[in-house]
Amino acid sequence: MNQILNKPKVKTTSSVDTFNPKETKHAVEKTEQQERSSHWQVRTQEQDYAFLPDRQLSSQEVAIENRYGKRIDLVELTDTPKNRSLFINENPEVGSNPNRNKQHGFFFTADNCIGCHACEAACSEKNENPAHLAFRSVGYVEGGTYPDYKRMNISMACNHCDDPVCLKGCPTRAYTKHAEYGAVLQDPETCFGCGYCTWVCPYNAPQLDPVKGRVSKCNMCVDRLEVGLKPACVSACVGNALDFGVIETTPNNREQCKTTIPGFPSPDITHPNIRFQQVKSLPNEMTRTDATPVKYHKDTQGNYQPVIDQKEGVDKQWNLSRLNSRENPLVLFTLFAQAALGTFAIPFIGALFGIDALVSFNNSDMFAPLTITALLMTSFALLMSVTHLGKPMRFYRGFNNLRYSPMAREGFGLAMFSAGCGLTALFALPTNTWLVDVIQQVFGINLAIIKDHVPLTNLVTVTGVFSLLSGGAGLFYMNKCYQIKARPFWNHLQTATAFVGNTLSLGAIVSGIMVITSLLVMGLAIEQASVVFASVFTLGLIIEAIGLVIHNYDLNRSENEGGAAHYVQCTTFGKTYRLRNCLLTLNIVVACTLLGLHFSGVDSNILLFAWLGLGLLNSLTALIGRALFYILVIPTTMPGAFFWKNKRFEEHARDTGLANNPASGVAPIGH
Repeated sequence: MNQILNKPKVKTTSSVDTFNPKETKHAVEKTEQQERSSHWQVRTQEQDYAFLPDRQLSSQEVAIENRYGKRIDLVELTDTPKNRSLFINENPEVGSNPNRNKQHGFFFTADNCIGCHACEAACSEKNENPAHLAFRSVGYVEGGTYPDYKRMNISMACNHCDDPVCLKGCPTRAYTKHAEYGAVLQDPETCFGCGYCTWVCPYNAPQLDPVKGRVSKCNMCVDRLEVGLKPACVSACVGNALDFGVIETTPNNREQCKTTIPGFPSPDITHPNIRFQQVKSLPNEMTRTDATPVKYHKDTQGNYQPVIDQKEGVDKQWNLSRLNSRENPLVLFTLFAQAALGTFAIPFIGALFGIDALVSFNNSDMFAPLTITALLMTSFALLMSVTHLGKPMRFYRGFNNLRYSPMAREGFGLAMFSAGCGLTALFALPTNTWLVDVIQQVFGINLAIIKDHVPLTNLVTVTGVFSLLSGGAGLFYMNKCYQIKARPFWNHLQTATAFVGNTLSLGAIVSGIMVITSLLVMGLAIEQASVVFASVFTLGLIIEAIGLVIHNYDLNRSENEGGAAHYVQCTTFGKTYRLRNCLLTLNIVVACTLLGLHFSGVDSNILLFAWLGLGLLNSLTALIGRALFYILVIPTTMPGAFFWKNKRFEEHARDTGLANNPASGVAPIGH
């Protein structure tokens, strides 16, 4: 717990002033209760608005449950003692805030925000953030025509949600939600920099530092709360736009307590603990000033819904160079992991179903090399996933949150698949006549006797089935990793069809080459095996194509960030997208034609080179498709308009060399 807060300026001496607005103003004598806590030094010039209420709020002032049905008094939901210490910076003292076990949250009055960024500066100063990080940031949306042109500023940080998806998604268990204040705290020292929490959070709250290779975020200033002070951003707000307190408790002189305003993602995703007031009238359409092609239109109920903003026009472009991104390791990770699973699964399952050609292959000397190939491919995939981490040497922490995190389960499933392949190959090696002869001649060891004492065939079957189950689980949770409400472009059936389709098509290529080559060397017929691999390959292509057709149909009719991502796909990357679709269509047509030739009695040997060329073409198709998959996604984040929060400025800074100046707030691409 002592590492959770991000370097706050803390003094822990007994001489530190404790909170009491009246004392600050009128020099009233401090009580013994107030002297207990010294997590943060209270300045003698603190104004009344910087302090939390110094009394226990009554049941008439605080509701029992918030509007999502979650109890506000959090200590009733856990076994946590009411006076438990948070050990902030190893300080064992317990804060004297009388409402410390109730869920707190921010209150933002959009009408009052002038966009001065004082809250952003105060937060960064308090947490000693570098220029390229901001736990709280200010963006805006605007609309109307001269002279009635209006802007609405939005100040946003972590909302310490009732259902924190960052906590459930983090594979290292770096996040904790506390009964004290309801704060969702994150430990940067536990984090290994995968950035998954930045994917699942709809509010861009967790910040991945590409320089340090780890994530950190708003900590609700719990050290200030322990001495009765509001968070630094609230105390610094010059327009009285930010306030803070027990959730659902509308601050004084406020008339609304809404859960959403224009530009704010759907609160149904995480049930955030933030409330809004926005009374002033706004135009029917509000636009973002960042590069995201999304704007907001007022519906018949008066609520603003996202719609596509065609900022880039409708011209189709290539932008092939932009397919190269920091997600390249994940492109290779997913493709190689899926190909490895297909490589092992297709011939193994075929043999289990009694297909003679595949039974013959599994009983041959080449079954162990095929299994080792699948093992090596998976190992390379896992290596790529590790290189994507900000802290690669902490990769072992990726299994810490198997209870909740799909990413942890994905990694565990693939690791078990690797282990299963290794054991399968190990039990298959003593039946490999070539290896037995080599070891006999070189070392004088007769491995053949092992077959007489160990049921190797049964062990190979058992470990092979274990590998299938583990690999299937890994593929399932790989899909779950991308079914993210905050990224509608991914949160679709097409993600699953792409993963399954690539598993079948890419796996059929690799295993087909090895199996058919082995059968030819052994002088066995290849017609049956050729039909099996051709059918599986074609099935994989068809599954992927069906998902793409449905994806295109749905997103063409969608007005959320998923539809906006599809708009970018059809314009900024329109020619590349069309190329991928044409290649996939060509793959399917040629595959069906070649498969038909197999059934028409054409010699399989003649068709082998055609299948090999088609397999290479499909590999290129899959590579383009997976690169687009990562490049195109648009998250449901708040509008960003200030320097590094604006991606268009970030691209400009890197293109012109401005990013080399740390003061610009744009870090070099690291993670």
